[in-house]
Amino acid sequence: MTTLLGAGSTASQGGPHARHEAFIERLTAENHDFRTLREEHHRYEQELAALTTRGFLAPDQQWRVSELKKLKLIAKDRMETMLRHARAATHA
Repeated sequence: MTTLLGAGSTASQGGPHARHEAFIERLTAENHDFRTLREEHHRYEQELAALTTRGFLAPDQQWRVSELKKLKLIAKDRMETMLRHARAATHA
């Protein structure tokens, strides 16, 4: 799973990864749109995981797996864009 979706912050360690996680957590708390996208991404991830644990997928399930992957990517791209904009605003 990407750092974008990290469950908890490790800011106490102070490295770049920890600062990134802390920034994500802060944006999640402060920005409704970002929080909604993050929740959607998590739901897509859960549904995808449930489908991929099956041994055999019917054609409609295979289609759903493909759709979920696309939806996850769209949500992730939108979150990354929001992160870049928020980071640029804090450094401006």
